[in-house]
Amino acid sequence: MAAQVTTIGFDADDTLWQNEQFFQITQTRFAELLADFADPDHLSERLLQAEMRNLGHYGFGVKGFTLSMIETAIEVTDGKVPGHVIQALIDAGQEMLSHPIELLPHAGDVVGELAKTHNILLITKGDLLDQERKLAQSGLGDYFDGVQIVSDKSPAVYKRAFLPFGGVQKAVMVGNSLKSDVIPALEAGAWAVHVPHDLTWSYEQAMAPIAHEKFRTLRDLSRLPAILNELPQI
Repeated sequence: MAAQVTTIGFDADDTLWQNEQFFQITQTRFAELLADFADPDHLSERLLQAEMRNLGHYGFGVKGFTLSMIETAIEVTDGKVPGHVIQALIDAGQEMLSHPIELLPHAGDVVGELAKTHNILLITKGDLLDQERKLAQSGLGDYFDGVQIVSDKSPAVYKRAFLPFGGVQKAVMVGNSLKSDVIPALEAGAWAVHVPHDLTWSYEQAMAPIAHEKFRTLRDLSRLPAILNELPQI
C-alpha cells in the first residue's frame, strides 16, 4: 500500500517563521504616535476596519498594513496628522520589511526531514517581494518543490497548487490559520493540520472543524512526521 499523503503544503507566516508579532509591535507604536487623537482600543478598531476595506486594493502584507495605518491616522485626526507621524509610520513599515527572519521551533528540522520523503510546497499569502525575501533568508528554499504566493487562499487555489503533485486527495496543508490554511484545504478535499500560534490576526480566526475526518491539530511542528505516519493508507 502507498502512503495516503505524498505532498505537504506549508503556510509560511506564523507557521514556519514569526510574523504577527511584528505587526503587533508596530500597531503598539501606531497607538503611541496617535495617543493625542484617539484611545488605543478605538484606534485598533478603526485600523482593522481600514485593513478590511483595503484588502481588495492592497492584498495581505506589510505594504497594505502601512497604507491602512496612514489612512487611519488621517481619518482620526480629521486630516491634521503631523507630517512627522506619517514619516514614522512609513519608517515602521520599512523596518518590518527588512526585519530578520526568525524560524519557529522545529520548522527547519521538520521541513528538511519531510523533504526526503514527500513533495514539499510553500503556499502563502502576502506581498510577493516580501515573501520571496523571507523565504530566501529562511534557509528553507531548497527544500520546496514549488512555491505559491497567492492573493488569498480558497479551495480552488489548493486544487491548482496540488494538481501537479498527485492532487488534493494525496495532499495535506499545514498552517496556523483555521480560516486560510485549514478550512479551504478541507473543502478542496485535502487533509489539513492546524498548528496554532500564540498570536493570530483576528481576520484569520475561525471555528475549528473538529468533526472533520481529515482534520488534525498539533501543539507544534515536532509531531508532524508522526501524525503523517498515522494517517490512513490507500
